[in-house]
Amino acid sequence: MSGHSKWATIHRKKGLIDAARGKVFQKLAKEIMVAAKGGSPDPDQNAALRLAVDKAKAQNMPKDNINKAIEKASGAGNAENYESIRYEGYGHGGVAFMVDCLTDNRNRTASQVRSAFTKAGGNLGTDGSVSYMFERRGSIVIPADYDEDTMMMTALDAGALDFEKADEHYLITTDTDSFSDVKKALEEAGVKEFLECELTYIPNMEITLDEEGAEKVHKLVDALEDLDDVQDVYYNLKED
Repeated sequence: MSGHSKWATIHRKKGLIDAARGKVFQKLAKEIMVAAKGGSPDPDQNAALRLAVDKAKAQNMPKDNINKAIEKASGAGNAENYESIRYEGYGHGGVAFMVDCLTDNRNRTASQVRSAFTKAGGNLGTDGSVSYMFERRGSIVIPADYDEDTMMMTALDAGALDFEKADEHYLITTDTDSFSDVKKALEEAGVKEFLECELTYIPNMEITLDEEGAEKVHKLVDALEDLDDVQDVYYNLKED
């Protein structure tokens, strides 16, 4: 994994989130609701819900919004049911895409995602056509307001795979098993703010494009992220 590339992706994602925070909160609420419905409404007793809540907190989603989403999922009259769907495909220059969705209408979502790819000159593939190019990883980003050596040793001792500094932030990568342990260790070491804290997919092979090609890929990313049913978009463009 390229730390610089990873931070470029995070930095761009944060800018988009700041510009469309309301829509992001709606998507986070949906993720929280699905996790709460699938188990206990108590994050301490529901690992999936705990991850969803941590992800929401990292995006500064208000506590009231988080609690309302959990309460809504737990309500007897809540008839909203979402299913998880993943689409795989290719964008400009052969850049691989994985698109994770939560939807209550599979046909609508498929049509919208397919249209976004087609308009961008890309195409959808079959299940598994690009997923082998990505690895499931924990991604934790914190401000570089803490002593670097202390944070590095804390993270690595707790099982982190990688620790890097970029743009006044620390980037910590974990495997799925050690993700919670690393987060807990950082909290115990005094970390109060997480800029990113989630299980994500990181490409194990990246594609380099010129500026024009990269812009075309980013337009597809934007079009996909603008869809209400799309939760996360992963792609293997090497960011500068």
